[in-house]
Amino acid sequence: MNVLGIETSCDETGVALYGTDRGLIADALHSQVDLHAMYGGVVPEIASRDHIRCLLPLIQQVLDEAGVERPDAVAYTAGPGLVGALMVGSGLANGLALAWECPVIPIHHMEGHLLAPMLEDEPPDYPFLALLVSGGHSMLISVSGLGEYEVLGTTLDDAVGEAFDKTAKLLGLGYPGGPALAALAEDGDDAAYALPRPMLNRPGFDFSFSGLKTAVMLEVRKAREDGSYEKRRADLAASFQRAAVDTLIGRTLQAAKKRALDRVVIAGGVGANKLLRQDMAARFDGRVYYPRMAYCTDNGAMIAIAGALRLADAATATEIRAQARWSLNQLTRPAAADGS
Repeated sequence: MNVLGIETSCDETGVALYGTDRGLIADALHSQVDLHAMYGGVVPEIASRDHIRCLLPLIQQVLDEAGVERPDAVAYTAGPGLVGALMVGSGLANGLALAWECPVIPIHHMEGHLLAPMLEDEPPDYPFLALLVSGGHSMLISVSGLGEYEVLGTTLDDAVGEAFDKTAKLLGLGYPGGPALAALAEDGDDAAYALPRPMLNRPGFDFSFSGLKTAVMLEVRKAREDGSYEKRRADLAASFQRAAVDTLIGRTLQAAKKRALDRVVIAGGVGANKLLRQDMAARFDGRVYYPRMAYCTDNGAMIAIAGALRLADAATATEIRAQARWSLNQLTRPAAADGS
């Protein structure tokens, strides 16, 4: 069966077609970075309007590329995310499903990221530990199977991607800040500043990045006052990145040891960070899985494969579903997995 995946949770419009017998057949992605850059962050109304503009042409492009007239099911991101943006994808997905007389499958955005490595030639086997890191989320999840998720830890304040963006802004870098900060860090000394590694010595597996961001802000202020700011920007970027990566890896290693898991999945936009990938591979004794770079950020392929894996949950289109907040703990196994 061919499943059309639609992703509109934030500022990227993603569409893909996944075949249960052929794998990923075609995908397309439109980024809104240029639209939001002048504002220094995502403007929800602009995001929604651009999804409306781009979504139908992208769907037609993917179907034409695949040589498919209509899919057998439509999967769409139902949450979490920006409500207006989610409603665009949900409304169109349900409308198309009614016109095509095919079922729809609402998908949790973070489950899509979690399942993105399943698109690769060597996908991870269950169980595994997942580190989901993006602009809106920093989560450690014990994954026993599809829909069997236990959230072990999450962020108490800023997500790590948000911390990257805010720190980049402090350093005078553009939006999105994460990639720009990582590029600047390549020219810096990551041991130049002794920045905190928050929460590593506390029980549990939660994250906190607001204190790290504040520490950078104070160092920036000092550097501006003594006239060394321009010379030290790269050192500040490198030291921040090192502290953030050390925190992510430290918590992940603690959780993997506690749960006796030798497989780790790292997904989400921050999963594309080169230092995180290099250091995790060097410090973890087990095997680490990533989606390819193109599928770390929001995309339609992850929604399409999540829909293919949840075909047992497919149903006739009846409502426009858009949830700004939706706990991953609320998900359950697909109906077929329960024997129903």
